[in-house]
Amino acid sequence: MNSNEIQTNLRGTTILAVMTATGMAMAGDGQVTLGQSIAVKHSARKVRRIYNDRVLAGFAGATADAFTLFERFEGKLEEFRGNLVRSAVELAKDWRKDKYLRRLEAMLLVADADSILLLSGTGDVIEPDDGIASIGSGSAYALAAARALVRNTDLDAETIARKSMEIAAELCVFTNNNVVLETITK
Repeated sequence: MNSNEIQTNLRGTTILAVMTATGMAMAGDGQVTLGQSIAVKHSARKVRRIYNDRVLAGFAGATADAFTLFERFEGKLEEFRGNLVRSAVELAKDWRKDKYLRRLEAMLLVADADSILLLSGTGDVIEPDDGIASIGSGSAYALAAARALVRNTDLDAETIARKSMEIAAELCVFTNNNVVLETITK
């Protein structure tokens, strides 16, 4: 299964990260969907601060799988003293080698003040070209809105992330308006 198939099959969340010259913002909606149609929770917290509040992480996919990845990623951050890129690459190596990890149905979006990385379900580490990345069922909507706002306004990362999530919630039935937003100032 490739990362596009995983992203297509996982429903019920949108996570967006936006980096500007002044800082980083990561936002996630609160909806949890069971199957294809039943919203079972509206206020889940899928964006968190980790590693002494210096790293933001959000997940899409199966909750238990995502928590497993969070735990492993936090361990890598501790091991490599907060080096985001090195920690992500080392987690990806483990992800590709370990049969158990390869079966996890989750994706992570991680960021610090300088970088955003997408960790896919196949063990890929992807850094966006434009400082904007998203995962989850509403990701295309949030990503398009964020790119338009970055290119055509002088808004800060927090405002862009919030407005983009509002737009995604209007368009995607698996995304709601209960947004958790975390920021890091440069």
